Amino acid sequence: MRWLFQLPFFVLLTGVGALSMYIPALHGFAERNYYVARIFFYSGSLFLLIAVLVGVATAANAPSRGPRNQLLTLLGAYTVLPILFAVPFWEAVRDTTFYNAWWEMVSSFTTTGASLYTPERLAPSLHLWRALVGWMGGFFVLLTAIAILAPMHLGGFEVMSGASPGQGAAVGGLKEKAVDPGERVRRYFVTLFPAYAGLTLLLWMALQVAGDPPLVAASHAMSTLATSGISPIGGTAAAKSAGAGEFVIFFFLIFALSRQLYPSGRTLRTKRSLVDDPELKMALLLVTVVPALLFLRHWVGALEIDEVKDTLAASRALWGTVFTVLSFLTTTGFESADWAEAQAWSGLATPGLILAGLAVIGGGVATTAGGVKLLRVYALYRHGEREIERLVHPNSIGGSGTQARHIRRQGAQISWIFFMLFALSIAVTMLGLSLTGLDFEASTIFSVAALSNTGPLAAVAAENPLSWAELDTVARSIAAAAMVLGRLETLALIALLNPEFWRG
Repeated sequence: MRWLFQLPFFVLLTGVGALSMYIPALHGFAERNYYVARIFFYSGSLFLLIAVLVGVATAANAPSRGPRNQLLTLLGAYTVLPILFAVPFWEAVRDTTFYNAWWEMVSSFTTTGASLYTPERLAPSLHLWRALVGWMGGFFVLLTAIAILAPMHLGGFEVMSGASPGQGAAVGGLKEKAVDPGERVRRYFVTLFPAYAGLTLLLWMALQVAGDPPLVAASHAMSTLATSGISPIGGTAAAKSAGAGEFVIFFFLIFALSRQLYPSGRTLRTKRSLVDDPELKMALLLVTVVPALLFLRHWVGALEIDEVKDTLAASRALWGTVFTVLSFLTTTGFESADWAEAQAWSGLATPGLILAGLAVIGGGVATTAGGVKLLRVYALYRHGEREIERLVHPNSIGGSGTQARHIRRQGAQISWIFFMLFALSIAVTMLGLSLTGLDFEASTIFSVAALSNTGPLAAVAAENPLSWAELDTVARSIAAAAMVLGRLETLALIALLNPEFWRG
């Protein structure tokens, strides 16, 4: 296994992607859809052979392990691997173009979950392939955040570290730059994959017990752990498991709120307990306050039409709000079946801008969620709290320890820089989409959905649901670039332009 991880990382990714094609091939064979089964079997065999040949050809030459090549591998994975994934998808969907198939795979692999196709248009094996690609993309995010981005203090780790983003420093008490990157990938793969796969399997079984068919349960389980929001039936609102399934998914969404919920060696272990985890605290605050305010608003609306006495409708409205808020905070994008119940109960529509704001905030650092990340929001919150305290007591000294002071100062500064870069990315993406003919509302929602990797947001945030299929070729290209940018994060691309990476 150690020899295997000494191969170029991109070759390993190609081999894993090729092997994964056998899963929808077996599913298609079991469903007696032999056409789709043959396509995935032939594609998997072809790409696996190519990966083996390239691996043998490069085995004698040790690949470069520098930070530049690692970041270039991440960029190549999100742009080139979807081409491989799109080949069987394009062949199986006979009335589509290869560009649309590639766009669909970019959306899946970046865990965005935006789709150009209606659920009934795709065969069950293709829905499984979309969910599987999203699931692999979610694990790829977990693995690379720890093994590649953390040693360079990117991806949110720069908030709590003392080094500049893109610069190697001590992680977990060791100089990570002195450890071979292949060894890091192997070590964290062995640590993370059993937990990630085990949680997915557990949720799959729980959803089947709740009443979902095996394919729907598997797709929703993979989409929940990967926060991709991919569904073969259009979301959890149409699932047979109903409230029971949402209740189970709700607890598994919590894994996207904090890196400490995943076992991941020294890099993710801190002195803080889960009770003191700032990301969980911030998430608890948002999941408590936002639904409370929305429920209060709907309560006032129900009072005006004399529906306050309907306790069952009120309870369903509250649950639908809590579930949907957590789903969009983790950038999953599942909408509760009771989300519409709140509108029916009170007669008031829920502002979609709130869900867009939650998607921008995002989940935890080194999780599968997208967005700005809770840790950065927490750093800005603590900095603002300290500034207000200094207005009252100008000569006071901030306490809470060295790490807390660092988060309030350098951590808040780099968080603010990232937030401004994220806002600038939204503005540039909006400008590009506006030039293709979209109005202000549509370009704003599509930009936020793509950059926060929350594809289902387009159908919920606007007053009238938006469809990704309505975008033309140029707009889709801009959206695909925004998905990759949102998943890689702007700081990583800026670090890639660092002259230090290119010297020698």
